[in-house]
Parts: sequence; structure tokens; C-alpha cells
Amino acid sequence: MIHSDDNRDEIGENHIATSAQTPLRPDAFDMGDEDKIAAIKKDVENILLTLGMDLTDDSLKGTPNRVAKMFVKEIFGGLNPTKKPSSSTFENKYKYGEMLVEKNITVYSTCEHHLLPIVGRAHVAYISNGTVVGLSKMNRIVDYYAKRPQVQERLTIQIVQELKRVLGTEDVACVIDAKHLCVNSRGIRDIESSTVTSEFGGKFKDEHVRREFLDYIKLDTQF
Repeated sequence: MIHSDDNRDEIGENHIATSAQTPLRPDAFDMGDEDKIAAIKKDVENILLTLGMDLTDDSLKGTPNRVAKMFVKEIFGGLNPTKKPSSSTFENKYKYGEMLVEKNITVYSTCEHHLLPIVGRAHVAYISNGTVVGLSKMNRIVDYYAKRPQVQERLTIQIVQELKRVLGTEDVACVIDAKHLCVNSRGIRDIESSTVTSEFGGKFKDEHVRREFLDYIKLDTQF
């Protein structure tokens, strides 16, 4: 489908996702990290020069290289499938049958429409069907899918889909509450608003189970 420039702007301004999968080209990883850094460095240099910045200034000399490394190695590192967390699971030998909730997982992501930060918290839960996953793996899965150009709805779905795959169960849920700097610092400039998204699978579609999960994440457990 071909979109006009007006339609593309409308999708971006309204933060609408076009797919539950991250839109990657088939040749996305034909180029290695160092070559990507070199290419992005030149692009950043051109952007700064176009804006009129003096790249001979000591404060700016290293900026293109720093930005390029940050894009490839850090904030968009989750695009690279080689960085996907290992998915070791363990037998639920202690027969814990209630939901397990990992709350207040820090989310640092980047809006794919304006390349501005998304900052917030994710709350993830599952009910074991015989296997469990290490607690830190839940954090790592959130971080992996967050470290790419994202839309919050897609991020929420991807986290749930990955945990379903790892745990072999449909009984997984995720809620994300995050601030989008493309809303907070530009456009409408509403610094107070945040965005909440959720994805509920299996037993979490039941109203009572879903309510139990939502009650857990409201608990004051700060120490």
C-alpha cells in the first residue's frame, strides 16, 4: 500500500504502529556494526553541518562518532538478533501455581516516529504450566525489545509473545506505563501525560485473574 506524505505524517503524529513485528529489511544485518557506525557517523556529521554547527569545536568534534556508536551499540542494540537474551527455563519443582509478577521494570526505548525517548515502567506476569524463567530474564526481555525504534503497543505485544514462546504457555500479561518525549517535549508539549498499554494472554483474559494482576502492580512495594 502506498501512503501519501500527509498519511505518513498523520501515522507518525498519532504514534500508530503498522505491524506487531519490527519493520526490518531482509538485508538489515549484511553490514557489520563497525561499518554501520562509520556510515551513521557521516550522516550525523552532515545533519550537524546542515544545522550550521561548527564541528571543529572541541565540544562537537566527537559527537558524530558518539551518536553513531550509541545508535548501533546501545539504544538500537535490540535490533540485532545476536543480542537476544538466552531463554533458559527450569522445572517448577516447588509447584508454585499462582501468578508470578515482576513489576516496575525500567523501560528505556525510542519512538520510531521522531526518534525521541520513551521512558517508563513495565509490569510482567505469568502463571507457570510446569516451567519457570529466571527473574532477570524477564527484565532482559523487556530491555531487548525496548532497545530499538519502537511503538509502545508493539513493544507490549512483543514482550508477551516472547515470554509465551519461552515458557510454553499462553498465560502471560504485560502492562507498560511510559512517557513519550515526542509528546512531552514537542508537539502538544504535555509534560504530565503518560501512555498505558496492555496485553493479556490465556488465563489473564479472565476478569478476575486480570484484576488480581492489576491489584498486584498497584501495591506499594518500595523499600
